[in-house]
Amino acid sequence: MIVFDKLVSLCKRRGFIFSGSSIYGGLANSFDYGFLGVELKNNIKQAWWKKFVQTRDDMIGIDAAIFMNPKVWEASGHLQNFTDPLADCKKCHERFRQDLVPIEHSTTCGGELTDVRNFNLMFKTTLGPVEGEGSVVYLRPELAQAMFVDFKELYETYRLSVPFGVAQIGKAFRNEITTGNFIFRTREFDLAEFEYFVEPDKWEHWFNYWLKEMEDWIAELGIKKDETYLHEIPDGDRAHYSKRTIDIEYQYPFGMKELYGLACRSDFDLKNHEKYSGKDLKYKNLSTGANFLPYVIEPTFGIDRSVFAVLASAYSEEEAPTTEEGESDTRVVLKIPKHLAPIKVAILPLSKKQPLIDSAKDIASELRKHFTVLYDETQSIGRRYRRQDEIGTPYCITIDFETSNDGCITVRDRDTMRQERKNITELKDYLQYLLNQA
Repeated sequence: MIVFDKLVSLCKRRGFIFSGSSIYGGLANSFDYGFLGVELKNNIKQAWWKKFVQTRDDMIGIDAAIFMNPKVWEASGHLQNFTDPLADCKKCHERFRQDLVPIEHSTTCGGELTDVRNFNLMFKTTLGPVEGEGSVVYLRPELAQAMFVDFKELYETYRLSVPFGVAQIGKAFRNEITTGNFIFRTREFDLAEFEYFVEPDKWEHWFNYWLKEMEDWIAELGIKKDETYLHEIPDGDRAHYSKRTIDIEYQYPFGMKELYGLACRSDFDLKNHEKYSGKDLKYKNLSTGANFLPYVIEPTFGIDRSVFAVLASAYSEEEAPTTEEGESDTRVVLKIPKHLAPIKVAILPLSKKQPLIDSAKDIASELRKHFTVLYDETQSIGRRYRRQDEIGTPYCITIDFETSNDGCITVRDRDTMRQERKNITELKDYLQYLLNQA
């Protein structure tokens, strides 16, 4: 857990992620993303969207409302089955899940526990000014249902032919009994997922296809293959509608836990929404006359868990070169894949004297049109390099006293620490080249 503590400390110290509502004592397991954190998170979202939606001709995206008609959750089975077994301590009133490691007494105070009861994980609220059963709605616990409910309208509007997918990124909410391990398990989180509609007799082919695509995506995040494990969920442990489920687990600093999931949901959801709504949701192919309920392959990606895994995989401590004073130093560096790094370029004038500052600010202003740029003029150049290493900035640009004479600056690479002299006029294209090669 040493790396875990160091990583959480770095995230707070450098403004990636920190506790929410902190001036009021915080709120249990509530986290805010700072500037660096939201840049990293957005870069992951954008890379995901580009890979799975924009570069494909068999995928479309939607952005569905969080609130849905409560009949949706009745049809999907969430009102009846989206539960965890729960027991309360009769003494301290703390709640404990009883499905993972059943216990008889509170681990907090040793008090006796109540009998086990099912606890629904959906957040319940009311819509409109008048409270009552008719105004009850739920915060969505997953993104999938909107894609099923909108299925017919989407394929007819966009003239889609099976196989095709509908993708979405958005917030989901689960009133988890047990939270913790930083942003691994929270009650409010971002998901990215898509429902891929296929012919029923071809689901196994597409299941294997998407498993490979998910493994390729994990590699793009900079996560090594030996840090992951494919956990095949056996019969009896899968959701009742699933023909096959695989959890892709990652070796977090606190152990091997789920990162992503892949499931074949069969035609369960479309069949149930057809039954409860009374609407015909069958796919109709006008050219072949085919008329059927497709099976669905569902890859699910936790965005917050992706952020955590990227940071954990990127975290590194290296023995840095000895200083001029003969001291050794440990370099903490986040080797985040360069296309995901929150800051792409740091501008570091060697001195606060003019005209270095003016030149440095002009360069920063120009590069901001193309990259996320951070300007830093405080403390020694060595300390500034260390700060940029610690937040994963791929390239540092140093403006020195020769810049005004020769029009050149120094480009430093985060991973190799190699420095190269370049003309300012070549800088934008050179950086673009480096980032494209990464």
